Amino acid sequence: MIDVIKRWLARVLEFISITLLVSMAVIVVMAVIFRFLGNSLVWYDEVASVNLAWLTYYGSALAVIHRGHLGFPGLFLSLPKNLRALAFITAELVVISFFAVIGYAGWYLLEIFGDETLVSLSFVPLSFTQSVIPVGAALIILAEVLSIPDAWRKSMAGVDYEKEMIDQAIEEASKS
Repeated sequence: MIDVIKRWLARVLEFISITLLVSMAVIVVMAVIFRFLGNSLVWYDEVASVNLAWLTYYGSALAVIHRGHLGFPGLFLSLPKNLRALAFITAELVVISFFAVIGYAGWYLLEIFGDETLVSLSFVPLSFTQSVIPVGAALIILAEVLSIPDAWRKSMAGVDYEKEMIDQAIEEASKS
């Protein structure tokens, strides 16, 4: 069941991340073309900045679900099994706690922004653009929690997940 939810969430996050990346590229290219034609778009930089922030949060959640963030598997796996278990649990608690604080602070910010809007697009509320902070934090926590069972099994078995991912990518590339 967890694997089904994890795969579904990964696909949704992939779709959102790709959509945000493509839309940001289109916006920036359009802005260059319009500027070249002497008719600059006044809103593009603000929208591209918001888009980049959203891409960062959704892309981070996608990286988390694949355990693709910075880690030290060589150091981690060199620990004795009981210390490895303690380090694993501690790291998970730190990550989840950190993003819980980020989510809470993001929610608090939404209340502060109130009725404020983007400067260049006055119909877009800041609370909408900044909603990515609590939503992204919640998605990162969900992705972290969903990836814990598999990461725990591999960690306790002494499997280097980074090497495993590299080997899998090489295998997939050699099939093409």
